[in-house]
Amino acid sequence: MLKHIVMWKLKDEAEGADKLANAREMKRRLDECANIVPGQLKFEVMLAQPGLEATYDVVLYSEFADRAALEAYIHHPTHKAVVPFIGAVREGRQCMDYEI
Repeated sequence: MLKHIVMWKLKDEAEGADKLANAREMKRRLDECANIVPGQLKFEVMLAQPGLEATYDVVLYSEFADRAALEAYIHHPTHKAVVPFIGAVREGRQCMDYEI
């Protein structure tokens, strides 16, 4: 199994909206990527929550059966459609993939 974890820090303002509005829109768009390929086992998108520690604004936690499933996800048209919006609103990105 392969885990794919990505965290984004968003710009205070981008695409005509503030950080919170962009975070919500980003979550909405990413949620559409759930279950789009065989072998996608878990897919969870969360926003930083008031009162809890967070150094990033949006996190994606996902699990895939294998590398082929992750590659299929990365190249899927639904995922590719989200990438330009994320690129426009993000200030920073951290990612880690690992096999267990």
